[in-house]
Amino acid sequence: MSKDIEFESHECIKQFQEELLRKDLLYLRENSPYYKRLFESYKIDTDRILKIEDLTEIPFTEKKDLQLYNDDFCCVPKKKIIDYITTSGTLGDPVLFGCTEKDLQRLAYNEKKSFECAGLTDESILQLMTTLDKCFMAGMAYFLGLREMGAGVIRVGNGIPELQWDTIRRFRPDAIMCVPSFILKLIDYAELHDIDYRNSSIRKIIGIGESLRNQEFGLNLLGSQIQEKWPEVKLYATYSSTEMGATFSECDYGMGGHVHPELIIVEIIGDDGMPLADGEPGEVVVTTLGVEGMPLLRFRTGDIACKHVEQCRCGRRSYRLSPILGRKNNMIKLKGTTLYPPAINDVLDNTDYVENYVVMVRNSGAGTDEVLVKVGLKYETEFNAVKELKDRFRSRIRVAPEIEICSVEEISAINNPPKGRKPVKFIDLRKDI
Repeated sequence: MSKDIEFESHECIKQFQEELLRKDLLYLRENSPYYKRLFESYKIDTDRILKIEDLTEIPFTEKKDLQLYNDDFCCVPKKKIIDYITTSGTLGDPVLFGCTEKDLQRLAYNEKKSFECAGLTDESILQLMTTLDKCFMAGMAYFLGLREMGAGVIRVGNGIPELQWDTIRRFRPDAIMCVPSFILKLIDYAELHDIDYRNSSIRKIIGIGESLRNQEFGLNLLGSQIQEKWPEVKLYATYSSTEMGATFSECDYGMGGHVHPELIIVEIIGDDGMPLADGEPGEVVVTTLGVEGMPLLRFRTGDIACKHVEQCRCGRRSYRLSPILGRKNNMIKLKGTTLYPPAINDVLDNTDYVENYVVMVRNSGAGTDEVLVKVGLKYETEFNAVKELKDRFRSRIRVAPEIEICSVEEISAINNPPKGRKPVKFIDLRKDI
């Protein structure tokens, strides 16, 4: 393939993906115990699945399937597995993924393309503020991608603002990659210790794990707060997951995450399980392409987004994903209003006296949801913080959850469990959801 498929016509991209899909279906039929059993059980003739639209004839793969039949998804002998990865267990027990040498090369290629989409080159130096240990795919994938493209990488790991700023001062990276809310902690530390961060070497921030934009592609409250404090940097949002083995990264125009058509097929489905029209929000369903160890077919991510197919100003014609609205299982019905945790996070992340927080959801006696937000304050306010926070919520999302002021230490212990890899900001205590 001499030309990047992302710049080809929609018709060419679709035909290209369908050719890869047919190859992958044959591979699954011959090598996957789980999908071989699925095809036989549902009497599915994979030779008749010729187009992306034909995927609707195949049942979905869900997280519970991976948990119950984990080993049956592996398509290669164990001696071919050279790296073991686990999911973060967002919806339950972690799932094991085994990667072959080919899979790691695919990861490197994916991240190389994603970084190039965000404007990085072989002359870039990126400070990586994510973990590379604890069987975590993301940090390793980023490292492999940067290495593949020939860029410099500084593996500092997550947290510790003092170490991050000392490393920036000594190595002068032009880009950093981290969870966006951590940027606010970096800025707070810099302001407290008279670090001239606005004149530092940093010119790009690539965010992971949290949205920076709203559905209209403008900066959300978190993104706006970072940009107002640090206008010299360009912000880029990404979306990825272990199961996808792919990343959707924004380009310079910030109009959604670009798909790499050679790596993944994306469907957006409604509550009836059927594909929605382009531009309609629904659940993201993915079919991996080119995965050797543990490929997935029609995997339900649980994430809510929509697909945009118009050509981007960067010239790419591959479809883009909107910012994630939230997780299907995390949808909240609060006092008649439907919302997702990111809407609550936006309000709290944009409140200067909030140091940390956790959102807890329970069933109410009336069959709706009760939402309690535990908040740790940076300083003691002269006003009633609970009342002021409730007013903020009402002005932003029309309804206000219950607010409980706790110590920063208590919230921090919840946010950072000893065996956790990601900050815990949402706890779902509902039953039968």
